[in-house]
Amino acid sequence: MRRDIEFNAEGTILRGWLYLPENPAGRVPGVVMAHGFTAVKEMYLDTYAEVLAAAGLGVVVFDHRNFGASAGEPRGEIDPWAQVRDYRHAISFARTLPELDPERLGIWGTSYSGGHVLVVGALDRRVRCVVSQVPAISGYQASLRRVPASQVPSLLEAFVADRERRFRGEPPAMRPVLPRQPGEPAVFTGADAIEFFREAARRSPTWRDEITLRSVEMAREYEPAAYIARISPTPLLLVAVTDDALTCTDLTLDAYERALQPKHLVLLPGGHFVPYVQEFPASSAAARDWFLRHL
Repeated sequence: MRRDIEFNAEGTILRGWLYLPENPAGRVPGVVMAHGFTAVKEMYLDTYAEVLAAAGLGVVVFDHRNFGASAGEPRGEIDPWAQVRDYRHAISFARTLPELDPERLGIWGTSYSGGHVLVVGALDRRVRCVVSQVPAISGYQASLRRVPASQVPSLLEAFVADRERRFRGEPPAMRPVLPRQPGEPAVFTGADAIEFFREAARRSPTWRDEITLRSVEMAREYEPAAYIARISPTPLLLVAVTDDALTCTDLTLDAYERALQPKHLVLLPGGHFVPYVQEFPASSAAARDWFLRHL
């Protein structure tokens, strides 16, 4: 059972869905979830929410500000700390819902939002358990691997030019998510990312193939795994993959070692995007079982 929802995040209206199990016996445990970098809720979050709701959980799914059905300007702006705060607004909203038990709430995030839930799990003790899937670990280290060294000076110069342009009151520079011409600068240039987003975009009429350049700059500055040791005693499930070229498998495994108990690692075969489709049965079951165990 699904219905549309919206809530006020300190002046910005965030919109999404509430999933509930059929014929619940009283208040049910709840999970708050949002998507990763540039993505919107129609990009397979409905399938995860359906699995959780079928197991007896309520699920609050929302689009990040400036994306999808949610309000916010400029469109396509990804401020990681604003998204972290919005997770916490979504938790506050979930605690007001009469169908959900406010003392049994978990959070789920994937990719960029997988990093967000590490931060939220460390800072917000209303959270009873955390599931972080293929999470952003270190914006700086990931950028060093994904941006060729020869392109770094021009990228940094573009950040400066954009900042000075905005200071003059001009609109922010934009960057395509996927390359529109061979060799064109874009957020994602790997074949697996291009395939995933082109396929997922067919499910997502609100998805836009561009973000602000400032979003890329802020991503390089974001270090969510710095919080991972502070999540305990809240239980943490980390779902990783063996060949992650985007958020980097070795960075993920190293961060997991720094997390304290209780924690659990699920390692799936393949690249960054396999949890959504090819390994969806395994990734969704792992999350479901973790939430059922701890909520």
